[in-house]
Amino acid sequence: MLRLYSYKGCDTCRKAKKWLQEKGEAFEEIPIRDKPPSKRELKQMLKNYGGDIRRLFNVSGQDYRSLNLKEKLPGMSPDQAIDLLSGNGNLIKRPFALKGNKGLVGFKPDEWAESFTD
Repeated sequence: MLRLYSYKGCDTCRKAKKWLQEKGEAFEEIPIRDKPPSKRELKQMLKNYGGDIRRLFNVSGQDYRSLNLKEKLPGMSPDQAIDLLSGNGNLIKRPFALKGNKGLVGFKPDEWAESFTD
């Protein structure tokens, strides 16, 4: 089953949820701020994005800016970045969706159709 990490105040998350419902795709919704994805899930997503750790970060978020991650992220190891993400759901780009080994961050209907519908 698809695991959808989202934030109730996020318009993009609401659009993704509505899209999934319209497609009849079953999913488990998880509040990303309260329960961020596990390190294993983050590593799987990182693999899906070819090791580009920046793709997993909410680069427009206040936490990203306040931690000065634009400057710090290039010097971090993938494990350090995963540790940071797993401890702070505000830092993760959302929605964050996984179904088996397939996963996407953000919401683009065409990409989601290719990855998540049967």
